[in-house]
Amino acid sequence: MGKNRRKKIFEDLEIVDAGAKGKSIAFAPDGKVVFINNAVPGDVCTIQTTKKRKSYYEGSAISFSKYSEKRVDPKCEYFGTCGGCKWQFMDYSHQLYYKQKEVENNLIRIGKIELPEIAQF
Repeated sequence: MGKNRRKKIFEDLEIVDAGAKGKSIAFAPDGKVVFINNAVPGDVCTIQTTKKRKSYYEGSAISFSKYSEKRVDPKCEYFGTCGGCKWQFMDYSHQLYYKQKEVENNLIRIGKIELPEIAQF
């Protein structure tokens, strides 16, 4: 018997956070984390999975029920096709916030470093 290779579709998932490498984060109804390529925190969208792992899914938003207030129009006409920029559809001040949060999280979680109070963007 072969594995079930059908792609799952999750409807109306709210994107709650941004992670590494330009991926956004949502939670599937079964509680697993879903890493999404083309969404912004605050979006509500339908997601089609592309990979399923033991503790998470990877996928892409195929339709949006609600766009985030953090979303902006990309400045580059090649955004989405060339792959150089990951978050150009997110306002720059929000990009800075999520990038800083990722660095702080890595220093605390992986580096086991106690950080002083850091100014937020």
